[in-house]
Amino acid sequence: MTAIRDETATARTLVLTVPDWPGHLAGQHVDVRLTAEDGYSTQRSYSIASAADGETVELTVQQVPDGEVSPYLGEVLSIGDPVELRGPVGGYFAWRPESTAPVLLIAGGSGIVPLMAMIRARRAAGSRVPFRLIYSVRTPHDIYYADELRMRARDDAGLDVAYAFTRAVPDGWPSPPRRLGVAEVNTHGWPADFEPECFICGPTGFVETVADILVALGHDPQRVRTERFGPSGA
Repeated sequence: MTAIRDETATARTLVLTVPDWPGHLAGQHVDVRLTAEDGYSTQRSYSIASAADGETVELTVQQVPDGEVSPYLGEVLSIGDPVELRGPVGGYFAWRPESTAPVLLIAGGSGIVPLMAMIRARRAAGSRVPFRLIYSVRTPHDIYYADELRMRARDDAGLDVAYAFTRAVPDGWPSPPRRLGVAEVNTHGWPADFEPECFICGPTGFVETVADILVALGHDPQRVRTERFGPSGA
């Protein structure tokens, strides 16, 4: 590991140099394996947060209480320590720079990670495909990549970012905390007749709800791609 960046009080990004890394698509993941001195081994899958950039791979890890892997990655692993990876893995939940369709990204909590890789890949490729991100989080303090998202929403033509806060809102926010619903998706997403590529990532319940909303709004289910994980705070 070559660098660490704190994203929130409980999440940090690990910057890894991986010799002979073959490159990856935005949306793919890796398996991280840890092996104890007694030979016990365990692994977890983590989405890649970065666009393809030589041998550099970035993973953003949310610490899970009582977890086997995330507390070690989040609290113990230090710069210079080795990490065992397998990947890249996956191809269905991936954005390709040659695509010309508008893109709708909807994230719940730490589900922003692979979607951030897509935003970064768009910029790296010089793509002008219009992107819209709807990001649901508990509070403003739980936003991953907050400064970068603010900068990209300001400077990257064709990228729009909207937030939904479920527990606490920023000062002056026009509505009380609430879960992401039809109104927000309809307001901040693309109309179905634009035929966007839709990527949803977050906890299982969140993903299923948002996918159902998109289909109810007329989106083609074949263009709605989902990636889900266990319970979280979205």
